[in-house]
Amino acid sequence: MKKNVGIISLDSAFTKWLHEKIRTSAPDTPGAKELLEGIDDLMNGKADSLMLELGGMETRFSVNNEICCGILSIYPQTRKVIRNGQEIVLTPKEFDILYFLARNRGEVFTKEQIYQAVWESEYLLDDSNIMAFIRKLRKKIEPNPDAPEYILTIWGIGYKFNDKL
Repeated sequence: MKKNVGIISLDSAFTKWLHEKIRTSAPDTPGAKELLEGIDDLMNGKADSLMLELGGMETRFSVNNEICCGILSIYPQTRKVIRNGQEIVLTPKEFDILYFLARNRGEVFTKEQIYQAVWESEYLLDDSNIMAFIRKLRKKIEPNPDAPEYILTIWGIGYKFNDKL
């Protein structure tokens, strides 16, 4: 399933209204708190944009949130990855990158977007860091790392997880 990404520019009056509405009327949920923090970051100049995702709407997840892609299965609760019946040992960051890309199959991400999604610190303008993680991941999960099937390079942009599997 291919995801469509929409970009909406918010004017300052609406952003302030939305911030106040969420602060005073939103249910007490982690998602509402995260959205309020994200809008705070936008208003304070700490962020230039937000990426929103609807939870519980993914049809490619099974009941236990397992993501199946061909012979590769990703189990987010136990942080396990199984390929062809064999468990693949990943570092925490390798798992986070794989899980982020797999749950957003088909969507192309820049190295900076991947970094910001997985690390909680500022992007350090070090593309080689993400490239090294992708290279290590491919060695572990790909049947042939030199001809990747799962994590695809989109030249000049970044990476995506194959949505054809």
